[in-house]
Amino acid sequence: MINSSKTKILVEAAVMIALATVLSYVKLFEMPQGGSITLEMVPLIIMSYRHNTKWGILTAVVHGLLQMITGIQNVLYCPTLMSQLGCILLDYLMGFGVLGLAGCVSRALKGGVKGIITGSIFVCLLRYLCSFLSGYLLWGAYAPEGMSPAFYSLVYNASYMIPDTIIVVIVCLLLYRANPKLYKS
Repeated sequence: MINSSKTKILVEAAVMIALATVLSYVKLFEMPQGGSITLEMVPLIIMSYRHNTKWGILTAVVHGLLQMITGIQNVLYCPTLMSQLGCILLDYLMGFGVLGLAGCVSRALKGGVKGIITGSIFVCLLRYLCSFLSGYLLWGAYAPEGMSPAFYSLVYNASYMIPDTIIVVIVCLLLYRANPKLYKS
């Protein structure tokens, strides 16, 4: 027999994945070699706040897999199997999966506004780290001549991740202020 509370969480995860997927197509800004400012992280982060790390990571990783499938051409730009695996891991699985950690950071700080701000910033920084590593290790060839791939990746990814983080934190706070119950299961 299926546990009805797990069924409700699975349905909620599916709704959050669908919402994140739709929001990923509403781009406020898009970089020429990948990366954009969207609200897609918000439902994934909220899932983590609502249902713990396990469900947050699971939801975010499934969304990452969907993003990979819909953006498979990015993976195919990688010239070797190892670089393709690195792209899948850093850009999709870990890049989104880290968003599921927001809830555990928030709970460590007893939730509330402080927990939401800290948890959201923390997971966005982890996602930035994944993007930086991917840019440095896999996409460094796009760095302008004479510029180190590490510096290029640092600046390139910061140019969209910093505004994206600010927007995500503001939206998460506005949603919390409007309905604190949204952040509790």
